[in-house]
Amino acid sequence: MLPFSLLLPLLMLLLLLLWVYLYLRFVCGWGCLFQETCLRIPQPLVTDQKARHKVLKLGFSKSRIPDNLDAVVIGSGIGGLSVATVLAKAGKKVLVLEQHDQAGGSCHTFQQHGYEFDVGLHYLGQMHEGGMLRVIMDQLTEGQLQWNRLDNPYDTIMLGQSQYHLFAGKSEFPDKLKKQFPGEEEAIDKFVFLMKKVAREVPLLAILKILPQRLCLLLLRFGLLHRLSSVFCLAESSHQDVINGLTSNKDLQTIFSYLFYGVPPNDSSFVINALLIHHYKRGAWYPRGGSSEIAFHMIPVIQRAGGKVLVRATVTRILVNNGRATGVAVQRPEGEIYISAPVIISDAGIFNTYEQLLPKEIKETPDVRSLFSNLQYGMGCFLVFVGLRGTTKELGLKSTNLWLYPKGDLNSLMGQYSSLGWEEVCKNLPLMFITFPSGKDPTYNQRHPGRSCMTLLSMAPFDWFSKWSGQRPRHRGEDYESIKMQLAERMLERAMEEFPQLRDKVEYMEAATPLSNEYYLRSPKGSMYGAEQNCNRYQSEIIIRMRAQSVVPGLYLTGQDVFSSGVAGALHGGLLCACAVLNRILYLELLFLKKRLKRQRR
Repeated sequence: MLPFSLLLPLLMLLLLLLWVYLYLRFVCGWGCLFQETCLRIPQPLVTDQKARHKVLKLGFSKSRIPDNLDAVVIGSGIGGLSVATVLAKAGKKVLVLEQHDQAGGSCHTFQQHGYEFDVGLHYLGQMHEGGMLRVIMDQLTEGQLQWNRLDNPYDTIMLGQSQYHLFAGKSEFPDKLKKQFPGEEEAIDKFVFLMKKVAREVPLLAILKILPQRLCLLLLRFGLLHRLSSVFCLAESSHQDVINGLTSNKDLQTIFSYLFYGVPPNDSSFVINALLIHHYKRGAWYPRGGSSEIAFHMIPVIQRAGGKVLVRATVTRILVNNGRATGVAVQRPEGEIYISAPVIISDAGIFNTYEQLLPKEIKETPDVRSLFSNLQYGMGCFLVFVGLRGTTKELGLKSTNLWLYPKGDLNSLMGQYSSLGWEEVCKNLPLMFITFPSGKDPTYNQRHPGRSCMTLLSMAPFDWFSKWSGQRPRHRGEDYESIKMQLAERMLERAMEEFPQLRDKVEYMEAATPLSNEYYLRSPKGSMYGAEQNCNRYQSEIIIRMRAQSVVPGLYLTGQDVFSSGVAGALHGGLLCACAVLNRILYLELLFLKKRLKRQRR
């Protein structure tokens, strides 16, 4: 045994070495996956379609499958691409398989008659310099993705004849809101306080998906989670119940809840609503060049590590041998092609993965049945794409988004969707969102001279169109087209009431129902945001169980169902999945990178 005189210096030496290691790793970035050095000067926007297709539309063939794969990812949505990109940065060779003819999932775009439309990304928050989401996006695209900030106000909400505006800025957001709601200053301050609290402590929800599941369940069982932070209680609380305690003003309550995602305030988690509002508090942004730029700049990172992103590659089965995921089967005219890898990652969503891709007996296991008993399919959406003759300037278009509600009672308005048929909805639209992608992207008129576009969005239950499910687009018959276009015409007419200068400028119009999401994105029942974002989903036990690790060894989940909804939610789902696959806490590396970048800007 060493004498004490030698033991103390040895202990001090070990502590010094530990300090040096931690300093080099986290303060200097030594050995970290995310580095400042990966950022490159942004290159000019690539507009040549052939060059873009080589990246976004590389078709599947057996000869293009890389050898010795480290992982296969099913689906090229942001959840799939983000985890594939992180693994590629770690030196892994990853194959991403996409059943559609274009990569990007809900962030892909399409062109018709000289117009370009996005299908899912309408704007993003937290893209200010130094913001965590911006740091993540810069790392995954090596600094090539550029963002255009929307004007202030970024959102206008109409409740009947009343009109309210939301402005970005730490102080401007609450100050402008107080001027629009005199006498409600205390309620607004309390909401902003709770919003900040949620944003500050929501990483604890992510930690529940990183720590061992058994440990988290033990903490929950002994009541320690809810003692640790009130964010767990707020996640389980109805949004309506919380805001009822702040104000009785129905219009202000609606402003606190206006970002609809298929769930009324009385059945949605307060944490999710608060995060959505906070997400845009520092501003709203749109990718320069359109939403397809996200996939366009992530895919080269995957390719440089030896991986590929291949489209028109429908995965029909996840191969399971001796209880472990070992590969996937891709359907081809000549038969199934089997692709093996030690890690399989599904961005197809929790329902598709367990109900369509895995053997039936796996879904019947107690853990999966218990989880599914608390989940349901999300609401679908109805989109109308409108091509307009004239530039953004000529038509007087703004980047501000418009939300339309007949009155300030979202619970009753959203409840109508479950009780009314489409004919009644056509007569009196309960809610609608209007946005101008060409007004948010300064490159749009450069890429599409003399043209602009408008997108209209509302919710739509899958049941309205379910009898045509399984049929191909353009082959669903006259009845389907008639119903679809009747609702589209009504939505267009409502938009013209707000923008009368556009009445004679419409050159093109197309509509997409929940069947479009079901066909092109393989979304179960055409859901917008994966599993329903209701209070059940954000119970602490469900948060713990809905994680990247699946019940099948070697199989991981990514995307919206792992964390939360939208592009940001899917992106964090990808990061959580990468944490699980690589067995490292990547968020610590990102946090210290964020601090290093902040020091460099001083």
